[in-house]
Amino acid sequence: MSYPKSEMAGGGQPMAPVQAQPAAAVDPGQESVVSAYPTQPGMPGAPGGWMAAPTQVPANCPKGLEYLAQVDQLLIKQKVEALEAFTGYETNNKYEILNSMGQRVYHAVEDTCCCTRNCCGSSRPFDMKILNNQNQEVIHLSRPLRSSSCWCPCCLQKVTVEAPPGKVAGYVTQAWSLCKPRMRIENADEETVLRIKGPCCQLNICGDIEFDVYAPDEETYVGRVTKQWSGLGKELFTDADNFGISFPLDLDVNVKATLLGAVFLLDFMFFENNTKKDDKMKHDHH
Repeated sequence: MSYPKSEMAGGGQPMAPVQAQPAAAVDPGQESVVSAYPTQPGMPGAPGGWMAAPTQVPANCPKGLEYLAQVDQLLIKQKVEALEAFTGYETNNKYEILNSMGQRVYHAVEDTCCCTRNCCGSSRPFDMKILNNQNQEVIHLSRPLRSSSCWCPCCLQKVTVEAPPGKVAGYVTQAWSLCKPRMRIENADEETVLRIKGPCCQLNICGDIEFDVYAPDEETYVGRVTKQWSGLGKELFTDADNFGISFPLDLDVNVKATLLGAVFLLDFMFFENNTKKDDKMKHDHH
């Protein structure tokens, strides 16, 4: 597989900020995993601020991934849940996935039971449904329950990416490392096609945190996953995070989908911080 260096990825420049379209209000107590996104006039390209459907679809492109063939960067914005922010009650995570113009490409909703969310916290197993503008699931992510300790190399984290659901597109596999996060992006045959290298410290006050993406040789730079600084208030009082991904435009859509899946694993492993909610719950009990 060749890895042409896109202008944005190769230049190392920060991703251009985009403005997310307002999402429909969701009942915090609702457990349904499919939230309705209303169709309203929005940004040019498609109703409701959605990215326009591509006019040309690559050969052998899985249904629903044709949008990924048109982009070389994505922004993943986690929605702030009022119930979670004020009470510490862990709700299903919800995300918007946008292109560089701020148009929605997909939205994602976690499908995990209440007990699992609140007992296992960020180490919980999960199913993540990634849906298109018609609320049709086009990508399915699944993470089994495993130890989150770096001292257990036999129980490393893994996410299976299916696109469409039922057909494996690839895997995100944690590589054992004591100090720095390491992950492998694998194809459906579990062959390594990309590697992700993160920083030793996943805390950067008022700044972004970058995870570089390389070819299997670990020398050829391919792109980047960036945990973006969300502002002091949001960082202190919620665990809602923003991520950016950059990759070559002509990267295989299955690899793009798997790289997208890596963002959710990184979020749960390093940034789904329950400390704020634990402190809130302890305070409420006193």
